[in-house]
This record gives sequence, structure tokens and C-alpha cells, in this order.
Amino acid sequence: MRLAILAGVAALAMAPTAWALPGGTGMTCNVHEFGAKGDGVTKDTAAIQKAIDACTSKGGGGTVKISGGTFITGPLVLKSNLTLFVDKGATLLGSPDREDYGHTTFARHDTVMPLLGATNAENITITGGGTIDGNGHIWWEYVRGVKDSGVLGTDHPRPMGIVFDHSKHIRVEDITVQNSGFWQIVPYYADDLQFRNLRVLAPHSPNTDAIDPFSSSNIIIDHLFASTGDDNIAIKSGAINSPGPDAPSKNITITDCTFENGHGLSIGSEVAGGAQNIHAERIHFKGTDQGIRIKANRDRGNDVSNISFKDIDMVDVKTAILISEYYPKVLPEGDVASEPVTRLTPHFHDISIENVTASGGATAGVIVGLPESPVTGLTLKNVHISAKVGMTIGYAHVKFDDVTVKPDEGDAFKIGAGAKVDGLPK
Repeated sequence: MRLAILAGVAALAMAPTAWALPGGTGMTCNVHEFGAKGDGVTKDTAAIQKAIDACTSKGGGGTVKISGGTFITGPLVLKSNLTLFVDKGATLLGSPDREDYGHTTFARHDTVMPLLGATNAENITITGGGTIDGNGHIWWEYVRGVKDSGVLGTDHPRPMGIVFDHSKHIRVEDITVQNSGFWQIVPYYADDLQFRNLRVLAPHSPNTDAIDPFSSSNIIIDHLFASTGDDNIAIKSGAINSPGPDAPSKNITITDCTFENGHGLSIGSEVAGGAQNIHAERIHFKGTDQGIRIKANRDRGNDVSNISFKDIDMVDVKTAILISEYYPKVLPEGDVASEPVTRLTPHFHDISIENVTASGGATAGVIVGLPESPVTGLTLKNVHISAKVGMTIGYAHVKFDDVTVKPDEGDAFKIGAGAKVDGLPK
């Protein structure tokens, strides 16, 4: 009997440890106890997934703790009632082997699995002060010179960083996410998400958007620092030439953010489901390609409305305000013929831009709609921009209130066909 007891004790000593959190019912699972090495060489995918599964297997949930090293991993599946705690000084690093990323479907298109993914899950938190690194340079080289590699459905798919697919009650805070192969943080048909005190980083690299809400609702993005190779934020809904139906992205608040390298705070270009009730305040741009950007085209648009930008400052931003229904072009070439309105015709309206200062840029702004669907209900109030060239407006109904544009050369405003501007400075 004594030998049996000793054998049982020895087995327990070798088993992964899971213990109750103080004052709570959840468990904490340290990935080291499940076999993870964290040595920057060994693939720890199986060990980390085993810890996630153990912590969530009984439904009560718990915390998976990653600390003390660099943990190489392929795609991981996050589950309900999970806190993924990546400790300060620890790095979760994407596997350098492309074959580790199995195929999946996203937005009706074949692609590869994200580094971290949750599907039909709820109550997930990612935090801890550490770093989640997609090891993206492998993927950026993979698509170098490949045509249309940045669109969904390409034959050279790349993994996103973190995807919350049809999931809800999500918190991501106090963490660095960087170097994803493709878009970095993507809520997809997700609801009730908070992103706070984040750093999302990438060098000049293809399609490394920071946060891309896609057909998702009730989102807070607060104190985000983003310096990336593409959009700092891109709010999307529905793919190019989507057959539908597509849900909108709506009820999104963006506050107290700083954006450096990147393409700015964007709505679009893929908005086949529309986008409504989006409000951004106290945003600082430095050196981005664009500042405020709303973009679509006849093959990817819908209703984009009740949008506001307030208390914005920009330094050395190439184009301060860019609202265009001709993406990927900024302006049409030559005369534009009206076309029939379809399900995918963009309709931008009821947009407010208030308390904006911008200096050191190349272009003050471009506001241009389609002949069959002009931009309407756009108000600029207390907006002051100095740039190399002025602002172009076409097929848009705009109201100015205390607006100044000071170009280094040429006219402050170029008013094109279909434009109606109230309060235009003399």
C-alpha cells in the first residue's frame, strides 16, 4: 500500500500543475508545466494548446500563463472563459515554418489559420505586458512581387495575428502585438470588444493593419499606439464583390490613440455591409500616409453614416483628410459617367470632422464621391490645415464652419464637378 501511495505522489509531481486563482474559481495553468520550453528554438505549440485545453475543459475557465522566455508556436485555438497572460519579458513567436499554418476559411475565402484564433467563443482576455509576434518577415518575403497578395482569396494567403470570429465579450489590454503576416488584430462578426493600452507594431510591410474590425459591433479602442505597414485602423464589412448578405460594423469608439507609420484611421475599403456610429476623439497622427480616411468603390461599398472625428492633430501626414469612392485610386481620371446604383454602391453621409489641426503634409485633403452617389451631410468645423497643396472637392455636399487651408502653392480649394460647399472661405 505504501508503495502505491508513493507511486501516486510521484505521478502527481510529474503532472502539469493547475491551481485555483486566489479568490476565484478559475484555474491557472503555467505552460512550462505542460512541457513548453520557451527557449526560442523548440516548437511549443502542443504544450501551449494543452494548457489552454486543460484550463477551459471544465467550462469554468482559467488563466494560461506564459512567462520567462520566447515560445515558438504555430496556430493556437483560444476557447471561452480564458485569460491568456503573456508576462512582461515573454514573447509568443509565430513558427517560421509555413506548413504549420493549416488552411481555414475567412469571409468566404480560403486562407491559413491565424496565430491566435477564437471561433464562437466568449469571455476571452489577452493581457500581461508581454509580446505576441507573428514572425511576419517570412510571409512578407513569400508574397514579394505577387499580384493582389493583399486581397482575400489570394493564392498566397498569409496568417493574421489574432482573430475573434463570431465571438463576444473580448478584452485585449496591456500587450504588444507585432509583425503579423497579414492583418494583426481582427474581430470578425464579433460583439463587445475592448482594446486598451496596446502597442501594435510592424515595419514597412504589406497589409500589416493594426486593428481591423470586420462586420463587428460595440467596440472600444482606447490608448492604442500603432506604427505599422498599412492602416493603423481599418473598419471593414464584406469583401470585394461580396454576394452578400453582409453585416455592418457599428458602434465603435476610438479614443486617445497615437498613430505613426501607417495609412491612418480608415473606414473601408471593403464596406459591403456598411459602417455606422463610429466616433474617434483625441487622436494624434505623426508621419502617417493619411490621417482621416474613408474609402470604397463601386465593387465594395454600402451605407457609411453617423461618423465623427473630433480633437485631432496631425504632423507630417501626407494627406490629412481623404474621403474617396474611387479606391484604390484617390481621384478619378478624367470625366466620370454616372452608373446605376447597386447593392455595392458606396453612400457616405452624415459625417462630422471637428477641431482638427494639421501641418507639414503634402495634401490638405481630397473629398470626392460618385456622380450617382455623392458624399452628403459632411461638416468640417474648426479645421485648420497647412500643406504643400490644397483641398480638392467633387461630387460632395460639404458645410464649412471656421475652416482654413493654407497651401504652399496653388489655390486653397479646387472645387470640381458635382460639388456644393457652404461656408467656403473667400
